[in-house]
Amino acid sequence: MAITAEEPGDARTGIAGLDDVLGGGLKRNRVFLFEGAPGTGKTTAALSYLMAGAAAGEKVLYVTLSETEAELRDTAASHGWSLEGVEVFELVPPENLLDEHQQQSLLYSSDLELGETTRMILDAVERSEPSRVVIDSLSEIRLLAQGSLRYRRQVLALKHYFAKHGATVVLLDDLTAEISDKTVHSVAHGVVRLEELAPEYGAERRRVRVTKYRGRKFRGGYHDFTIKTGGLEIYPRLVSSEHKTDFDRTPLTSGVPGLDELLGGGLDRGSSCLILGPAGTGKSLMALYFAMSAIQRGEKAALFVFDEELGLLFERAKGLGFNLKPLHDEGSLVVQQVDAAELSPGEFTANVRHCVRERGIRTVIIDSLNGYQAAMPEEHFLLLHMHELLQFLNRQGATTFLTVAQHGLVGETKAPVDVTYLADTVLLLRYFEAAGEVRRAVSVIKKRSGQHEKTIREYEIDQSGLNVGPPLTEFQGVLRGVPNFVGPGSGLLGERSA
Repeated sequence: MAITAEEPGDARTGIAGLDDVLGGGLKRNRVFLFEGAPGTGKTTAALSYLMAGAAAGEKVLYVTLSETEAELRDTAASHGWSLEGVEVFELVPPENLLDEHQQQSLLYSSDLELGETTRMILDAVERSEPSRVVIDSLSEIRLLAQGSLRYRRQVLALKHYFAKHGATVVLLDDLTAEISDKTVHSVAHGVVRLEELAPEYGAERRRVRVTKYRGRKFRGGYHDFTIKTGGLEIYPRLVSSEHKTDFDRTPLTSGVPGLDELLGGGLDRGSSCLILGPAGTGKSLMALYFAMSAIQRGEKAALFVFDEELGLLFERAKGLGFNLKPLHDEGSLVVQQVDAAELSPGEFTANVRHCVRERGIRTVIIDSLNGYQAAMPEEHFLLLHMHELLQFLNRQGATTFLTVAQHGLVGETKAPVDVTYLADTVLLLRYFEAAGEVRRAVSVIKKRSGQHEKTIREYEIDQSGLNVGPPLTEFQGVLRGVPNFVGPGSGLLGERSA
């Protein structure tokens, strides 16, 4: 045998995210169950498991009762795999089962078929002497057993046989026979369940959960995954407390003097800032100033865009003095347009984690949370996803900017999603009417670390970019949208300079 019970080390599945969820892989010389409805990716996962063993020099065997060998090889070819080193044993039913006269005969009763099927499986194992085995699928054995007792005894017999021969076995179950039958759950050393969900709009969502693993601490709960060319991609659920790092919490500036003064000198590294305001107030532009300031310091920044097409974003930013395209091409600024209708929260979190951990990015902009929430209306725990993501970014020393567009323009406004409690700093942008014109004002509502101004400042956006003026000390009611002038002179931008 290639692997004996005395040799240490788990059998890696070849799926990085799944090995992380399992706490290392599958324990050697044990029987595991992968269950899920048809189409959830069980066969792809099983092939990845066997190919990982073959790449490590182990003998591997795929026993198929429900698919032909040609179908398996087509599945492998769709992922660019050759299945070299993977032995496929196709258990073919007797040809005379197609004869209606033989179907009524006692020659192939369920008892004989079950015994014959088991004998053929064991003969294949004896010939190959594999260290990794996949049996696809248990539904066929369950139907032949015609009863829970005989089925359990058959699975137990297979378990003891494989344990004696030093094989790590994955049993596949498509749950098409008896969904409520949990016989194998108590027999298997570990159970991995794959699920597929169909939202009202958008692509299907897939998730995986380890429901049982004897003697092993695994990552519980549901984890999003996708099936792509090349196999499964599993995105383990983010636990921010596992990713704490040490860094210097230095203040970071935007390069706009009035805005930095309003923020008390800037934002601390490793904090989050929520920019809140109606549509058109310049939330994305204000976040871009911090990203450009980071790039000028020699750092990298990332912009995840939910609501705008990239070409339009580059053109609009260029009109305000920011040429983003060359920065994007050289890698200083990572810009990703997110189609959240095709993306799960777990995959989006994995993309952000990759930028921070692998590419060393320390300024992250998510624009906007409205698009993130609107594209995933059936995800009920988006705020929990965002909470863990923000905590992770903070602990990695990344400064995060979130934008939220409020409903309403002037007067009373309302945010569709309340994340003010998550952010360390909240910048509030407002329209207000004065002297027959619509103007903009900015204020800091909250800042957890350090001092900040309690004033309200007017700002303008023109071809030169963002210009933040001094505090509006001569007005009251700016945040309501219709201020009252109470000072001796004018405190508005433009009029002051005139």
